Amino acid sequence: VEKDYTFFWQGKPAEEPRQHGVGFAVRNSLLPMIEPPSDGTERILSMGLNTSSGKVNLMSIYAPTLTSTQDIKDKFYSELDEALKKIPTSEELFLLGDFNARVGAEWDSWPEVLGHFGIGKVNDNGQRLLELCSYRKLCVTNTFFGGATPHHRVSWRHPRSKHWHQLDLVITRRSSL
Repeated sequence: VEKDYTFFWQGKPAEEPRQHGVGFAVRNSLLPMIEPPSDGTERILSMGLNTSSGKVNLMSIYAPTLTSTQDIKDKFYSELDEALKKIPTSEELFLLGDFNARVGAEWDSWPEVLGHFGIGKVNDNGQRLLELCSYRKLCVTNTFFGGATPHHRVSWRHPRSKHWHQLDLVITRRSSL
């Protein structure tokens, strides 16, 4: 029920087209444990969760699409890298969202980043994401767990080709797996 949650959202100002935004829905009973989001963008929003085992950093992500300009993609990945740089490596980290990236199934090329259960082939956005994950010692958790059927590992179906893709990802530090 909506009244049991508090919503944190970041997007473009009201006078601009609202093409993208990110946010969190937090159960009200958890509010005393969180550090509310601040300094977010319409594509990256961070929130801290203080748990009995330490701080957990959550990031809500909405990456540019494949058809976005290189400048937009460069800006996004630069901002994401800056946000990641601010989080101490001793703290837990989870990036959650629509990365608009196909990271593929070539786990042998990215053994520290991908598991054995990726889907399809890597695309340009996926290459960018894999490079960032490798540099920041992150891994795409969706590709490490094979219990789900292939249909449950995908999140978007291309309207023309009808092929399914794994675009919504959960990324964490390799040391957390």
